[in-house]
Amino acid sequence: FPPQSCRYKVYIIDEVHMLSTSAFNALLKTIEEPPEYVVFIFATTETQKVPATIRSRCQQFHFQLIPLDIIKDVLAQTAAEMGIQAEDEALFWIAKESTGSMRDAYTLFDQVVSFSNGMVTMEQIQQKLGLAGLDKISAIIGALLEEQTGNALQALHALLDSGVSVEQCIKDLAEYMRTLLLIRRDITNESILGLQISQIPEAIRQAYSDEQLEAAVELFLKLYRDIRFSLNPRFELELAVSRLTHLRHMASSATLVRKVEELKESLLSGEIAQARPQLAKPIETIAPKAPVQQIVQSTPIKEAIVEPIVAPKPIVPPAPIPAPKPTPEPTPMARPAPQVEPQRKEVPPPPVSPPPVKHITKDLLPELIQEMAAERDPVGIVLSQVVEVSHDDKSLRFTFASNYAMETARQNSERLKALVARHTGYDGPIEFLKTLPKADLAQSEKRQTNELANTIATMFRGEVLHLQ
Repeated sequence: FPPQSCRYKVYIIDEVHMLSTSAFNALLKTIEEPPEYVVFIFATTETQKVPATIRSRCQQFHFQLIPLDIIKDVLAQTAAEMGIQAEDEALFWIAKESTGSMRDAYTLFDQVVSFSNGMVTMEQIQQKLGLAGLDKISAIIGALLEEQTGNALQALHALLDSGVSVEQCIKDLAEYMRTLLLIRRDITNESILGLQISQIPEAIRQAYSDEQLEAAVELFLKLYRDIRFSLNPRFELELAVSRLTHLRHMASSATLVRKVEELKESLLSGEIAQARPQLAKPIETIAPKAPVQQIVQSTPIKEAIVEPIVAPKPIVPPAPIPAPKPTPEPTPMARPAPQVEPQRKEVPPPPVSPPPVKHITKDLLPELIQEMAAERDPVGIVLSQVVEVSHDDKSLRFTFASNYAMETARQNSERLKALVARHTGYDGPIEFLKTLPKADLAQSEKRQTNELANTIATMFRGEVLHLQ
């Protein structure tokens, strides 16, 4: 019906996204061709839940959130008009909890006024609503900063015993760590921080690094998600607080990489450069492969090097060497040269005959499996699936019943080879095979029989009539 006294009749539907699909379909025709005197106003906080057919037929206006400072000033003005005294901290908390909505701010302010008896204080709000309180959270963080886990847990128990829920305590701790992180990022706007910077002690503000605060915030956010499935949420919170005792000693991967790079640069520029001349000295003391005559004619430094190696005294006098006439003395002087080689241990060791190779059969498997079980090696389970062992001059073959056992044995072939060599003396190649199914085996045997019969028939110029 048209309005009786006004120009338009206005219909306001709040939280329109809660309508069902059928209701939207019934409303769609009216929205497409509305009467000239009707105005529809749809209000919602979740525009994405409204069907596209409805949104396309409406003019959309997106309202911005009201800044925290404006909400706080409006609440202070309202309290003055009502003759109510209110602390600045209490009004700040109400404005923060309203999340930019003036309606929510008025609703929360009305609830607080109902139990404040004309004086709105933060202490009353904490007691009535079960809040942790910034001072109590600061006490817990201060004890963690001093690595006093017992004091931190006692403060946490006192907070929980006062009526604060585990969920609220986790939210307050996460918000506190988030505020410290934002302060470290040089953010001082109280509307973003959610509290006044002066309420946090200076020692706590400068105690942790950015990476440590990020880890703490992530810890509490994960804890809040996990407590719904926890056996005891209080135990989870106590464990998280205990872990935060070592927060100052935590280091991110980027910090570790940076420290390693700094250590690498310091070693390359200092200690390693000083160690190089020390490594060169033992190399010079190695006996050279030059003849003895060159050693005698060298400088005194090289004489000191050869001196601990050459023991006979006849080598020292150089007089017989440059003599023009041969004398019987050069023969014993040339003999010390081969004496240097035994000291350099260049004589090859006498050949050791390999141990005799045992005949390898399937009876060897229990012995190998027993040794594998004693060493708790899972390869022994694979050996238990061997169905056949064959050995000839070319290789040793293990046949398995499954592909998995064959591939596992092939991946551990080096260990199996060493084990077989230790028990049998065989050090040759090892092959890993898999048994064919019975049908494939019979078909293979039949194929081989046919090939053999055809070969015989070709040799004797005959014809294959029947095979049994």
